[in-house]
Amino acid sequence: MIRTTVKISGIMCGRCEAHINDAIRAAFPVKKVSGSHGRRDAVILSEVPPDAQKLRQIIDATGYTFVSAQTETTAENGLFARLFGR
Repeated sequence: MIRTTVKISGIMCGRCEAHINDAIRAAFPVKKVSGSHGRRDAVILSEVPPDAQKLRQIIDATGYTFVSAQTETTAENGLFARLFGR
């Protein structure tokens, strides 16, 4: 699983989070996306890393500003992984 943390300027409330989340879901095949106005970011879980240039375009098109993105490989955290150590 790939975890991408996108720092975004301009997120101020829950509606901003929802707007960002919806835009990312519409543009990329993601497992989960979770925006946070407190941290000013969105965390994307996906099978493949999202294209950074397209991600910047999608975020900027929403009226917010893409600041940076960091991608890392993570282990599965589901029930199966916890039970069987995967």
